[in-house]
Amino acid sequence: MDGREIVRRTVHFERPKRIAMSLPAPYPNDFLDCGASPSAGWKEKRWQEGNMELWTDEWGCTWGRLGGISKGEVLRSPIETWDDFETYIPPDIDNPARYERARKIFSENKDKFRLGHIHGFAFNCARYLRRMDRYLADVALEPEKILALNRMVDDKFEGAIRCLAAAGADGIMFGEDWGTQDRLLINPTTWREMFKPGYIRLCGVCRELGMDVFMHSCGYIFHIIEDLIEVGINVLQFDQPALHGIDNLSVRFGGRVAFWCPVDIQRTLQTRDPETIRSAAREMIGKLGGFGGGFIAGYYGDNVAIGLTPDVQDHACRAFVESGNYDR
Repeated sequence: MDGREIVRRTVHFERPKRIAMSLPAPYPNDFLDCGASPSAGWKEKRWQEGNMELWTDEWGCTWGRLGGISKGEVLRSPIETWDDFETYIPPDIDNPARYERARKIFSENKDKFRLGHIHGFAFNCARYLRRMDRYLADVALEPEKILALNRMVDDKFEGAIRCLAAAGADGIMFGEDWGTQDRLLINPTTWREMFKPGYIRLCGVCRELGMDVFMHSCGYIFHIIEDLIEVGINVLQFDQPALHGIDNLSVRFGGRVAFWCPVDIQRTLQTRDPETIRSAAREMIGKLGGFGGGFIAGYYGDNVAIGLTPDVQDHACRAFVESGNYDR
């Protein structure tokens, strides 16, 4: 049973021999991920303005951050006014030529679960095109314009999904950070009215092409997890699983959606206590993965960003490996 089969059985609750894992060497990693190659017609620009580092992305957004701190935020967007939307041309992320590298990589690694990455569904991209503050205001004030913008972005991502399927991807991974620490960014009813139809569309495309759907989200999104299962999300990747409550996730959603998580990066890893960390890893294996599958052991890839040294997460890695065999 290779890594690809372990992930497949985990996601579909078909009793793999052990939990699936995405851990750094020397621990197991059952995944291989790849996305689009850079567009032939675009080059990133980077420059300094005072103590600000700025750069552009292929969607036309200008990002900025204080010298090396944080991942940045969009400072200038390509759709400053709705008149700009009439002439806006999105990038060619649906160009099959941009996936030749992915095709090669996927064809050479058939023992891994081949995960095709896209930047998000509509929200994760459209909010930057309009800029976050204006975008959220327009959800309330200009809903028809937001729906048109979302459709344009989803059109491009549908093309990207189809290209990744043709390249050999087993699943699609996207990220949309919908939560604050205690609620959604918008009312759940509004989310269902304005965003759920796009999820139904793109998850339906993935299903049509025989691919599983993996979604990352930061923050507390408990109130739409049922909706995400309904539209066809197979795996929820949470870096803060304790925010939702492991028991809550298990009782409400266990056996219906898989969870891909490190030990909680804000609450548990920050204790730096080896036994607390190991206990949390074992709890997730038992409560989230106790349905003939359903749990993927994760690793947060930027220890510096969360103020930790690698040895702290190593406690979790060892616990995942030591306790993750279902046939013991």
